[in-house]
Amino acid sequence: MSGAQTNKTDQMGQGTSAASPQEGGSGEESFRRFDLATQRDEALRAAQAAVGAGQNIVLPTDTVYGIGADAFSADAVQGLLNAKHRGRDMPPPVLIAEPAMLPALVSSIPLGAERMIKECWPGALTLILNAATALHMDLGETAGTIAVRVPDNDDARALLLHTGPLAVSSANISGQPSATDVGAAIAMLGDSVAVYLDGGRTPGPVASTIVDFTVAPAGRILRQGVIGFDQLEGLSPGLEDLVTEQVQADQAAAATPPSSSPDAPSGSGPSGTPDSSADAAAGSGSGQD
Repeated sequence: MSGAQTNKTDQMGQGTSAASPQEGGSGEESFRRFDLATQRDEALRAAQAAVGAGQNIVLPTDTVYGIGADAFSADAVQGLLNAKHRGRDMPPPVLIAEPAMLPALVSSIPLGAERMIKECWPGALTLILNAATALHMDLGETAGTIAVRVPDNDDARALLLHTGPLAVSSANISGQPSATDVGAAIAMLGDSVAVYLDGGRTPGPVASTIVDFTVAPAGRILRQGVIGFDQLEGLSPGLEDLVTEQVQADQAAAATPPSSSPDAPSGSGPSGTPDSSADAAAGSGSGQD
C-alpha cells in the first residue's frame, strides 16, 4: 500500500487494522474493522469518510451483511461490482435512511408500493421502480429502473443519514454464500473494502423480498425473501408471484413423462429445466445474491 493510501486509511479512524487475506498475513494495514457495540461513533465516521473517498465499506443490515459504495459515483459502484466479481448486468440495489427520501429517486410510486412502504419499511422489502429521469446514478444495466429499500437496522440507517443513498449488495463474492457475520465478509472481500462495521451476527441468510412495479401496476414478486406473498398481496391486490409460478412450472415439466410417439427419439422429454434461482428470477435490478 502506498504512503498516500496509508495516510487516507489512518484518517478514517482508529479501528482494528488487519492484513488482507491475499497478503498472507504480512501485517500491512489494508482495511479497518470497527466494533459497533463499543466504537459506534468512530465507526460511522470512518465509514462515512470511506464512502466520501469513493471506497467500499461493509455494514450490517436486517438480513445479511452488505458491501456499500456511493450510489452517485459511477467509479465507486464499479469498484463494488469489481469486489464482488460481478458484471454490470446485475446492478446493486440502493439503500436509503427513510421513506421520505424515495420520491427524489423515482418517477412515481404506485398505490400498491405506497401501501407496502407504509407497512414494511423499514424492513426486508426491496422495491423496483422506474428511476427519476433526472437521477444521476450509474448502477449498471438498469434499463431505467432502480431497486430501493430502507433497512431495519439502526446502525445502517444512522450511516445512511450521513452518506445519503448507498449502492449496497450482499457482502460476498458473487455465487458464494451471503455473509451473516463480518468475519465471513472479510474472508471473501479482504482489502477490496476499506472499512468493515462489525454489528455481530445478522438475522440472515434469507435476503429481502423483491417486488417489481415497473411492468405490472400491482407488482410482481421476483424473489421470495423474508416477507411472504400473503402479506404483500393483501397490500396490493393482483400482485403476481412469479417465483411460485416458476417453481410450479418446473415441477410440472419434471413430472411430464417422455413422449410415447414412435417418431420421438428414445429418452426424449423436457429439453431442460428453467433456472429458478433467486438471482435468475430477479434478473438485472436486484443486485443481491
